[in-house]
Amino acid sequence: QVQLVESGGGLVQAGGSLRLSCTASGSNVSINTMGWSRQSPGKQRELVARISSGGATNDADSVEGRFSISMDKKTVYLHMNSLKPEDTALYYCNIDARYGGVWSLRSLWGQGTQVTVSS
Repeated sequence: QVQLVESGGGLVQAGGSLRLSCTASGSNVSINTMGWSRQSPGKQRELVARISSGGATNDADSVEGRFSISMDKKTVYLHMNSLKPEDTALYYCNIDARYGGVWSLRSLWGQGTQVTVSS
């Protein structure tokens, strides 16, 4: 059994910073990629940033130069700087991994952590 435990969301003023973290708990987990997506009311969920086990990253144009992603073993971090009100959303952690003795890559999502940026 693998679970994703997210933390770090909250309320911040525009221009401020937050760091989100997400840890994959459980044994025998081989992680391929870890990432963050977000969803605000009335909008589709969108990818924010993703990092592979090899360190390759990609992120959305809307956060380029402001957000960065890093990974340490089974924890992924989203470093968010120069936050804007439009960054307000529920942020979800996501991993693609092999676990539970199953060879195929499977996708797992966290419960989400709220980020609210006030103007």
